[in-house]
Amino acid sequence: MQVSIYSRQAIETLIKGDFPKNSAVISFLDPPDNYHNKNSTPVDYKNKTERIFYVAVHDIDLSVLPKFNLSYETYFPEADQLAEFIFKAKNDGLDIICQCEYGESRSSGCAAAILEYFYKTGISVFADYRYYPNQVIYHKVFDALSNYQTKMNAPKN
Repeated sequence: MQVSIYSRQAIETLIKGDFPKNSAVISFLDPPDNYHNKNSTPVDYKNKTERIFYVAVHDIDLSVLPKFNLSYETYFPEADQLAEFIFKAKNDGLDIICQCEYGESRSSGCAAAILEYFYKTGISVFADYRYYPNQVIYHKVFDALSNYQTKMNAPKN
C-alpha cells in the first residue's frame, strides 16, 4: 500500500489529469470556528474514486485544544471510523491519498501514522522538511489503528 500526501491545490490539479487508480482518499478540511471566517468546502472527487473519507477537523496543537473547548478525548472523534476505513482500504489492496488544505500538517500526520503502524516508516514523514505533521492527528490515528486491530483480534463471545 502506497501512502501519499497532497495539498488541496495539488490534488485538484491531479483530479483534472491522471488520477491514481485503486486509491482511497482521506480528505481533511477546516470546520467553521470562532477564530476564522472560513468554512472550506470538500474537494470534489466525483468520478475519481468511490472510497473517500471526509473529516472536518481543526489543525491545532494539544496546547490549543482548550481554546476550542476540546480535549484529547473529544478532538477528532472520527478517528475510530477512519481506522476502519484505512484497514478496509488496505485489505482491498488500495493505495491511500491523504489530503488537507496545504498538504503539510493534518494529511502528513495521518500519513505518518499509517506508515508507522503498518510499516514502521512513519519517521520518514517527520524527517521530510516539506511536512509539519500534526502530532495530535498522528497520535489519534495511530491509537485508533491500534485499537481497531485489537478489537478485530479480540475473541468473540
